[in-house]
Amino acid sequence: MLNAGALLPENFSPRDGVASSSPSQPRADAVILRAMRRGDYGYDAPIGLVIFGTLALVSAVLATATWPKPPSAISAGYAVFFLANTASFWFTTRRGKFAEWDRILDRLDLRGDERVLDKGCGRGAVLVAVARRLTTGRATGIDIWNTADQSGNAKEVTLRNAELEGVAERIDVETGDMRALPFPDATFDLVVSSLAIHNIHPNAERRKAIAEAFRVLKPGGHIVIADIRAVSTYADVLRTLGATSLERRRLGWRFWWGNPVAATKLLTAAKARV
Repeated sequence: MLNAGALLPENFSPRDGVASSSPSQPRADAVILRAMRRGDYGYDAPIGLVIFGTLALVSAVLATATWPKPPSAISAGYAVFFLANTASFWFTTRRGKFAEWDRILDRLDLRGDERVLDKGCGRGAVLVAVARRLTTGRATGIDIWNTADQSGNAKEVTLRNAELEGVAERIDVETGDMRALPFPDATFDLVVSSLAIHNIHPNAERRKAIAEAFRVLKPGGHIVIADIRAVSTYADVLRTLGATSLERRRLGWRFWWGNPVAATKLLTAAKARV
């Protein structure tokens, strides 16, 4: 059953698939590394930011042009609304998503030796955050490098960001379709994805992407997906495939794409041990 009341349990640990006796806390080294972010991760869905900004500007111009007639107040209200949406969108893509993913990954309490897959890794924001928490493990990112989904999206940019962040030796980057992953069954301890799977159309194709994530997951492994739509569809697929510990909820204002209607949802699930 889905539980909308928790992001991840405070004492959740994928090491054994159950909650531990004490809440996990962000490690000091993770806090230090977060303060040292050096890569450039672009803008998610840049057209959205342009649309909100343009609407704010047009509304402001109309408010000025019709002042002091009554329509100016309506236009001014729209200007404020769209400006707030623009600010929220900008904050999420440049700051908020990093804070939320740091929180999510800290609660996973990784050992450091895991193999991790990031589906739709883009310029590497989550991929790098995962790699920072690994020691002998490896993080693999896969993408088709669509610049409509993220500005400047390219394999070379992702590798450069990994180099700037000092984690290049723990990262592999592949070009490929998340609906047909080029990896054997049961390869990864953890599969993550951030704001990527919804870009696939229609839902039948998204289902393939989720099924592939489950296929390459090791028994006892975990899936963590943050997305803005179709999350209930992802959950249905995972439930059908036999996933356990399914949890789904809306994330906070740091992960809003303009307003609460466009809030990011988080889905977590596990694959039963054999």
